[in-house]
Amino acid sequence: MSELENTRGNLKDGYVPFEKELSSKMLQIQTKRFYLDVKENKRGKFIKVAEIAADGRRDQIFLALSTAAEFRDHLTTFSNYYSSLGPHNPESSPSDDGKLKSEIMIKDNRRYYLDLKENNRGRFLRVSQTVNRGGFRSHLAIPAQGMIEFRNALSDIVDEYGCEDGGFQGELPESQHVRVEGKSFHFDVGQNSRGIYMKISEVQPTFRTAITIPERSWTRFRDILEDFCDKMEGLEAEAAAEREAKAESNTQETKAVDSTATEAEQAKTNEEQ
Repeated sequence: MSELENTRGNLKDGYVPFEKELSSKMLQIQTKRFYLDVKENKRGKFIKVAEIAADGRRDQIFLALSTAAEFRDHLTTFSNYYSSLGPHNPESSPSDDGKLKSEIMIKDNRRYYLDLKENNRGRFLRVSQTVNRGGFRSHLAIPAQGMIEFRNALSDIVDEYGCEDGGFQGELPESQHVRVEGKSFHFDVGQNSRGIYMKISEVQPTFRTAITIPERSWTRFRDILEDFCDKMEGLEAEAAAEREAKAESNTQETKAVDSTATEAEQAKTNEEQ
């Protein structure tokens, strides 16, 4: 298959496709098929993992390359734990929702919940993905017997494409907070697949709002704020000078009036004498 045939979107001459498929693997584990598709768009490379059940039902999750490497390592741990368990007893009543072992992976605004579970049909690894807190959850269910095969497929992908997501790798600045006239402003720096950003939140007792500023725009925002600060400083200086001049003028006028009144009173006294 040619690169153009692997590319989604309009394929007119000169058009840069918004998403390109780099490779694809298919795993048959019991009655399920799993597709691991390595894709690339303007944000970088990622893996789409799709589960196709025997009845045609489809579920999918998305993994950054670094998350795929972490998931691969967890699969090794889960597989070792599974191997240490005794035979599955379909007649037993699973406790704690059937959970045997759990882990959590966090990547930017995504959370992945890994739960090795059992029910009367057997043991399986449930992989759930949520985007943002309380957001939509998608999930896969990998039969426990297929965890090693799944791990090996991920390992091949990581070996070929690496596990670096790109972007800034150092420590980001700490959050800051300022309170002004009953309002709280929070400045938080974060990073996602699009790059580094600053989230500025205004918090009041009954109201909360926020804006997100990409790191490449910070200097422009700073320049605009500095320009406003300089202009306001100049306007305030002019206003202060005008107030001072007016106060001086009022003082001179008051002195002139007092002087005139004094002179008139002195003239009147001279006339009486």
